Amino acid sequence: MAETGAGRGPDPRRQPPHWLTELADSAARMDVMPPLQPPVSGGRPSAVLILFADGPDGPDLLFIQRSQGLRQHPGQPAFPGGAIEDADLGPVAAALREAAEEAGVDPHGVDILATLPELFIAHSGFRVVPVLAWWHSPGPVSAVDPREVAAVERIGLAELADPACRVTVRSPRGRIGPGFRVKGLFIWGFTAALVDRLLALGGWEVPWDTDAVHDLEADGGPGELSPGTQDRPLP
Repeated sequence: MAETGAGRGPDPRRQPPHWLTELADSAARMDVMPPLQPPVSGGRPSAVLILFADGPDGPDLLFIQRSQGLRQHPGQPAFPGGAIEDADLGPVAAALREAAEEAGVDPHGVDILATLPELFIAHSGFRVVPVLAWWHSPGPVSAVDPREVAAVERIGLAELADPACRVTVRSPRGRIGPGFRVKGLFIWGFTAALVDRLLALGGWEVPWDTDAVHDLEADGGPGELSPGTQDRPLP
């Protein structure tokens, strides 16, 4: 049974859609590719909230854009989340707390459906547990603290799956991965890898031009589009 941020069972009138419960089951058992596998030891435990909702144009996901002044991942779009604190009692509580602090998400409107396998962000050393949830009662959201969050955006799955919004990203070190250009945001790295895997698991992925490569600048900027071929994008 899904749980809510307040610890109660879900309202029967607000059950998650069948496609989402199936996705949650598949995502909870997904394989982790080597680039995202956590090391045996080390790294800082953290969590992110993958929050699905029924938007005006179909299912959507909640993203934040991190402020430029942050030390870790400045300016990048991401799922709400952060380090697990001692008072959190685990990744679910941490993900809900961060979503409230960063985007103003009311945890009472959220049902937790699954926790995904722990992943690793080598660049910053975070061990991340993605928490997949159903936003059965969406409310207003905004950048609660501009020092940490520059913007908050709900982006439709149809937009993320649109071939016109999908790109292949190449880092200055030559690493290849998926990317998304949508609603003025450039989603890449860890967050894009998660979105890419969820689109595939949910059956929304459609063919897109993988021969157009976007080179990242050394500072993580979006860089320029260049033609060429490359390895298969990371999952």
